Amino acid sequence: MSTPYPFTAIVGQDDLRLGLLLNAVSPAVGGVLVRGEKGTAKSTAVRALAALMPEVSVVPGCRFSCAPEAPDPACPDGPHEAGSGVSRAARTVELPVGASEDRLVGALDIERALAEGVKAFEPGLLADAHRGILYVDEVNLLHDHLVDLLLDAAAMGASYVEREGVSVRHAARFLLVGTMNPEEGELRPQLLDRFGLTVEVAASRETGLRVEVVRRRLAYDDDPAAFAAQWADEEGALRARIVAARALLPQVRLGDGALRQIAATCAAFEVDGMRADIVMARTATALAAWAGRTDVLAEDVRQAALLALPHRRRRNPFDAPGLDEDKLDDTLEQNSGEDDDPDPDGPDGGGRPPEGDGPDTPPQPEGGADDTPAQSVPEQGGEKEQEPAQGQSTGSGEQQPVRAGEPFRTKMLSVPGLGEGAAGRRSRARTEHGRTTGARRPQGALTKLHLAATVRAAAPHQRARGRSGRGLVMRRDDLRQAVREGREGNLVLFVVDASGSMAARQRMTAVKGAVLSLLMDAYQRRDKVGLITFRGKDAEVVLPPTSSVDAAAARLEMLPTGGRTPVAAGLLKAHDVLRVERLRDPSRRPLLVVVTDGRATGGPEPVALASRAARLHEVEGTASVVVDCESGPVRLGLAVSLAGELGGTAVTLDELRADSIAGLVKDVQSYSGRAA
Repeated sequence: MSTPYPFTAIVGQDDLRLGLLLNAVSPAVGGVLVRGEKGTAKSTAVRALAALMPEVSVVPGCRFSCAPEAPDPACPDGPHEAGSGVSRAARTVELPVGASEDRLVGALDIERALAEGVKAFEPGLLADAHRGILYVDEVNLLHDHLVDLLLDAAAMGASYVEREGVSVRHAARFLLVGTMNPEEGELRPQLLDRFGLTVEVAASRETGLRVEVVRRRLAYDDDPAAFAAQWADEEGALRARIVAARALLPQVRLGDGALRQIAATCAAFEVDGMRADIVMARTATALAAWAGRTDVLAEDVRQAALLALPHRRRRNPFDAPGLDEDKLDDTLEQNSGEDDDPDPDGPDGGGRPPEGDGPDTPPQPEGGADDTPAQSVPEQGGEKEQEPAQGQSTGSGEQQPVRAGEPFRTKMLSVPGLGEGAAGRRSRARTEHGRTTGARRPQGALTKLHLAATVRAAAPHQRARGRSGRGLVMRRDDLRQAVREGREGNLVLFVVDASGSMAARQRMTAVKGAVLSLLMDAYQRRDKVGLITFRGKDAEVVLPPTSSVDAAAARLEMLPTGGRTPVAAGLLKAHDVLRVERLRDPSRRPLLVVVTDGRATGGPEPVALASRAARLHEVEGTASVVVDCESGPVRLGLAVSLAGELGGTAVTLDELRADSIAGLVKDVQSYSGRAA
C-alpha cells in the first residue's frame, strides 16, 4: 500500500484544510465541495485526510461496516448481536466519473433472485464508504442521476435499492468530499446546495510558498516513507485533536444570540430554504469544538458563513459563487446579542479561523482563494483590457463590446432522430433511465432487467431443462436487458456574426441577449457548447466545445464587433470543429446555431462561398437553426436562404422566445425526413 502524502505537510490552502477537518469533527456538516484550478492539491488533501481519521470498530464479516455496539437492525447481513468488534482504518472510497448506478448503490444477483427466490445483494460503493470518506473527483462531470443518488444517501444516512420487487436498505453515513474545476462546467444550483461547505482553492502567487510546495513534493516523491516519518509527530497531534474535538462537540452550546446571527445572515443573503441555516449552525458548533471551546462565538458564525453560503448565492446559472464580506460584517454587527461574548484575543474580522485552529503550516498569502469570487463579476468593467485578446482591428470601425440584453426562456431546440449520447435533457435517445420501450440481449453486464421478456425467453425451455418445482429454471442466455428511451445532451455549437452589419449597439445587445438565453437553455439541458465568431476576414474559435457554459457566457460578454461579414469562414470553421468532435465523442450529436443577418460580404463571390459552405453541413446531416437578426422595414431574407442551404430552419429574434415559436421544434425535426 502506498504511503499517502501527510496532511500536515500541505502548504497553505487554509480554507481547504479547515473545511475537511470540520467535516472530520462533525460529519453532520454535510461534506465539502472543493472548487479550484488544476494542480492545487485538491485530491492530495482529500487522500491525506484518511490517515487522520480515527479507526472504526466493525462487526466481523459484515460487508456494511456495522458498529458492534449498535448494529444496524436493517443490515442485509444481519441481524447482528451487540458485542465486541474488530478495529480497522477508516476507508477512503473513490467514485469514478464513469461509474454506473449499480456500482454506486449495489446490484442484485438477478439470476439467483429469479431461480432461487433469494435477495442476493452485492454492495456498492455507498456501502464501502459507510463510516469513512467518499471522494468524488470531478463531481461536476458525474451524471446527474448519480449525483442525486449520492446526495440523497448523504442526506438520509442510508441507501435504498428498489428493483424488480426486491427492496434492500443499508446504512450509508460518510464524509462526502467532491472536487471540481469550474472551467469544465458547473454543478446545478440545487445540487450545489446539497453540499454542506464549499471552499475555493488557487495556487499561491507568492514565490516563497511555491518554492516550499515544490521542495516538499520532490522530497516526498524521492522517498515517501521517509518524508511521512518526518511529519509523524504533527500527524499524530492533529489526529488527537480531531478525537478531542469529536468528544467535545456534544457539549458545545449554541446560544440564542448566535442563532439569531445565523438566521439574520441567511435572510440577508436571500438563500433558498432552511438548509443553509442548519449547515451554518452545525459548522459554527464544529468550529467551537475545533478551537476547544464550549460556546459558539460571533467569529465562529462569521467563518461558518464564509464556508456555507458562497455556493448558495447563485441566482443565475452564470453567477459566480461569492459572498460580500462587508455586508456579512454589517449583518453580524446589527444582530449581535448579549450571549455572543466576543473573544478579545480572536480574529479581527478577517474571515480566518482562530489562532491555532489550523495545522501548523505556512499561512496562505492575502489575495488567495477567498478573494477569487469578488474578481469574477463580468459587469465590473475590464472590457478595454480584454479587447486586444478578442481580435484585431479590421480598419472598418471596430466597436467596443456591448452588454447582453436581458435573457429570456427559449423554446427547446432538439436534434431529430434517436441518439445514444450522454444523459441530458434535450434530444430523444436510448439511455439507462427513462421509459421502457423494448428488450434485447444484454451486451456486457446486465443493468436493467426486462422481467417479462426474460420470463418469455425462459418459458419454452422449462421441460427440456427438467423443471420439477415452482420456480423457473433460468440460464444466462434467458436474461433480457430493458431498452429505455430518455433524453440526451448535445453539442450546441454557436456561430455568431460579429461583423459591422451587426454592430448597431441596440441590435447587438438584443443578439447577445438571445445567445445568452440559448446558453442558459443549454446549461439546463446539460449540453456541451462551443462558440465561433466571424468578422473581418476570418472566423475564430472563441471557445472550443466544453461543458463550461459559464465560460461561453463570459466570452460572449466581451465580444467586439466590426468589419466585413465572412459567413463562409464561420461555417467552414464550424465544419472543422464538428469534424474533430465527431472523432472525440461520436455518440454526442451536434446542433448548429448560426446567429446572423445573412449579409455575406468580403472576398470574391461571398454569397456563393457561403452557400457551398452551408451545403457541407447539409450533406453531413447536421441539424441546424439560423437565428435571423435582420431588422428594419426592408428585409432581404438572406438568413432564411442560408437556413435553406443548411437544410435547417430560420427563426427571428422575436420568434425565439418560448411563447412565440410553438412550431419551431416541429420545423427543426421536419428536417429528419429530408436528411434520411
